[in-house]
Amino acid sequence: MTTNSASARYDGMGKEGKGHIATKSGALNASYGFGTRFEGKPGTNPEELIAAAHAACFTMALSFKLAEAGFEDGTIDTEAKVTLEKQGDGFTVTKSALATKAAVPKIDKAQFEELAADAKANCPISKLLDCEITLFPELVSG
Repeated sequence: MTTNSASARYDGMGKEGKGHIATKSGALNASYGFGTRFEGKPGTNPEELIAAAHAACFTMALSFKLAEAGFEDGTIDTEAKVTLEKQGDGFTVTKSALATKAAVPKIDKAQFEELAADAKANCPISKLLDCEITLFPELVSG
């Protein structure tokens, strides 16, 4: 079992408040707030952090699936887009769309798509998210 941690602080209330988030490792140390979440201002937001976690987790899962299948070389690039929608009186994360491009020598498209679907099904962050998760795998060379 592995446990990791992060912390968040919010000074002030509502739209006027300012937040700060940090990870125990020190890899992340950033500001967040209403402006960074809804107005495109500098800083981060929870959905961006979920997208980063999902992209990283899925990409690592796919690299392990490829290694298990005997592939030793290549690159994988994944972008995750997490959608936050207003529902009733609140907001809900409704979707995470993974767009993956990979260059893996000697793999065919069907095998790549099968391994990508398996990685999506077994990625811990995909399992955690209670939303629609779509996968758009693209093999750029084989």
